[in-house]
Amino acid sequence: MTQRVELATVMDRLAVDEMVTEYAMAVDDGDWAAYRRLFTADGRADYRSAGGIEGDAAQVAGWLAENLTLFSMRQHLIVNRRVRFGILDHDTGDTALLQADYVNPMRFAGGDAASTAPDFVCGGRYSFAFLRTRDGWRLRQVVVEERWRRLPDPRAVAVSD
Repeated sequence: MTQRVELATVMDRLAVDEMVTEYAMAVDDGDWAAYRRLFTADGRADYRSAGGIEGDAAQVAGWLAENLTLFSMRQHLIVNRRVRFGILDHDTGDTALLQADYVNPMRFAGGDAASTAPDFVCGGRYSFAFLRTRDGWRLRQVVVEERWRRLPDPRAVAVSD
């Protein structure tokens, strides 16, 4: 591998990693226009394992906008990122697959204003499929595989009432 190829690979890796960060921030901030811009024209997302829907980016953005109003605070922590280039269908060297684990603490809207602790925490693994476009790397697909969730203990709520 030449230094030029190695540098291009590092730059692609940084660009794809940045897209994952942009994804997390768009969801956490409720910026649905930014969320939609992250995807290719035919990009899709699948949130069914977390109780959501599967659809194109606009459909899923609408569903997220409606359902995430339950939470006044959201914070995706996306870690253990593994990137593989050139493994998707019809690859010409301009595709990537990134798998990463996530932890997502959230706070219910209307809860105890003095508390900063999350009410709901879930975790799992994302699979992000990317395509290099004229506008840079974009998401072709996002699949959420929720593996666990923790809800408030109803006994603790009953004791504090």
